[in-house]
Amino acid sequence: MPDMPSTSLVLYRRDPERNMARFYAMTIEPTLFGDVSLVRHWGRIGTRGRQKVDLFAESTAAEAALVALRNTKLRRGYHH
Repeated sequence: MPDMPSTSLVLYRRDPERNMARFYAMTIEPTLFGDVSLVRHWGRIGTRGRQKVDLFAESTAAEAALVALRNTKLRRGYHH
């Protein structure tokens, strides 16, 4: 697998009236076995949060998943 640069995106959602302060971070990274992973990390700002790793055979599929998740989060009020 060629040397692939990592792609990352961090989104925030803050609403002081509802005491809401959240983050959602996504990173596309190569794995040791030649696959590509989409690492998602989310939670309340200031906490460890939660993490999920999705594996993909190709980087284009991982990038498409990142874009789809980004669009969903933007519709829900997250911003850069």
